[in-house]
Amino acid sequence: MSVLSRIPVFRLRPRSAWHDRAPFSSEEIRRTERWLATARVFLASSALVAVWLDPSEVKSAWAYGLLAFYILQGTATIFLLRSRQQSTPSFRFLVHGADVVWPAVISLVTSGQNSPFFLFFVFVIAAAALRWGLWETVATAVSSVSLLWLDSLALHLGRIGALNLWLRAHHLPVVRVDGSDFEPKRLLMRSVYLVVMGFLLGYLAEQQKKLRTEKDVAARLLGLVRMDAGLGGTLSEIIARLLRMYSSPKAFVASRESENSRVSLGTLELKNDMPQVQWTDSGSSGAEIYLKESPAATCYVKKRSGQGKPEFDAMGLDTEGALLRDLDAGFLQGFEEAHGFQRLIAISFSFGRELSGRLFLMDPVLSSSVEEEIHFLQDLSRQVGPAVYNLYLLRRLRQRAGALERARLSRELHDGAVQSLIGVEMQVDVLRRSSPSKEAMSGELDRIQKLLREEVLKLRELMQEMKSVDIDARKLPGFLRDAVQRFQRETGIAAGFFMDEEELLLSPPVCRELARIAQEALVNVRKHSGAKRVLVQLLHAGGNWELIVEDDGSGFPFAGRVSQSELDSAGRGPAIIRERVRLIHGELTIESKPGQGSRVEIVVSEDHTVS
Repeated sequence: MSVLSRIPVFRLRPRSAWHDRAPFSSEEIRRTERWLATARVFLASSALVAVWLDPSEVKSAWAYGLLAFYILQGTATIFLLRSRQQSTPSFRFLVHGADVVWPAVISLVTSGQNSPFFLFFVFVIAAAALRWGLWETVATAVSSVSLLWLDSLALHLGRIGALNLWLRAHHLPVVRVDGSDFEPKRLLMRSVYLVVMGFLLGYLAEQQKKLRTEKDVAARLLGLVRMDAGLGGTLSEIIARLLRMYSSPKAFVASRESENSRVSLGTLELKNDMPQVQWTDSGSSGAEIYLKESPAATCYVKKRSGQGKPEFDAMGLDTEGALLRDLDAGFLQGFEEAHGFQRLIAISFSFGRELSGRLFLMDPVLSSSVEEEIHFLQDLSRQVGPAVYNLYLLRRLRQRAGALERARLSRELHDGAVQSLIGVEMQVDVLRRSSPSKEAMSGELDRIQKLLREEVLKLRELMQEMKSVDIDARKLPGFLRDAVQRFQRETGIAAGFFMDEEELLLSPPVCRELARIAQEALVNVRKHSGAKRVLVQLLHAGGNWELIVEDDGSGFPFAGRVSQSELDSAGRGPAIIRERVRLIHGELTIESKPGQGSRVEIVVSEDHTVS
């Protein structure tokens, strides 16, 4: 049997973990205390009426004094609660302590368990259940029972008789105690009654607070789902809340869309209590490491201490919520090798066929039992998941709507302005060739024709920029090759593309930015360089990928090799390319030889991502 399977349902702790996870507000605490204070006065007043109707319940005149004192105490508590802004823990503990002691004292001067005063034992147990949880309520019941047994011990040791001698000497009423009420046989049943009552009321209070907590946490997390924050911002806020809740140092979230076999990996940490997230492409082995199939939808895993191959104790829940003890944690073997952990919570999620993934909480600190926590997290995932999925669908809808609008505008430009400009250019060319005064008009017509050709190229570049660039590692080489070939056709400048690796390992956001950088670099070559040859290269070296655009044109207005930091400080180089390189955490270097050409290099590590 594994270690996890022997973990009890409840842990003995001084306060309820559920209560701490979703604490009462100060106003709710004051409202509870006011109700308890009102009930205390009403109960004491009812006991006074019962004594007046049946004076035989009282064995000593001290009962009236104690009863009057208790009514005054309740009235003073009501007054303090109404005059103070909040109820402090020390104040509540003091009032509760008095409630525990008072029934044990008054039971000495009343007629036993059939007395109306015995209800005060039940009252103090119910008050503990309202204030706290299971173990505090049980502790209250045990304290009350202990005081009853102390009463019995004091009676059998003759302490009550000594007290009566002192009272007679001072001409005060004596304490008359019915010794039969404190016989062990009768006291035992009263003790069992109070302890069982404490367990039952405490358990009901614990369950009520647990349900309240689950609803409160779910409501708080649902409140973080905002359209303005976007899918990435919402996920980071939700996971950050879970990190704080479980004192976890780090979390990983792996997701995969049905249209893409690649697994996107997000790493989230709290720095100065602020979430910091990075997204990467997990590579070709990502599915095996992070999304390997398992019968458990949610699980808790603890690594056994020892040398050699790591072994795990695991407990989980299947998709229906059934408990899986002694779960085989082999599906986490690759994850452990990649990241290492001592304890781990893994939560799987799936939204139809479109999106699936798994969330990993590293080294969480549990405040309740393992079974309770994984049930709680699975229920939480089911409640919050649909709201996050709606954000995902909204993002895809916006992307598709934007792509359709850009495609429509591109078609209109191509069928309208571009075709018109091409027609004008052709007419000018015909006019220039057929004009009788060819020499006089040739220069002006050449200028107009070049201007029209330039405008056509600008419009086509604008159309390319407006098109939705849905590029991943598989599509990037083909996109660059097509862009280079189109550049050569439209400008007449000799251009080539070269790539030295067959498989590209970069995330889709990085691929999209590299595609835009290459487009911008080619536009700059056409506009400013006067080059005759251009070479675009995508090379792999030492864990880095390099995008190089080299030409034999006029170069930049500086000589030498300049890094990105120097370009930024001096304001040199193309600003758009500098900003795009910064987005992908790359490194830009420009080598310029005025009059001979330039070389633009962008280096991106396989580990660098768009944040």
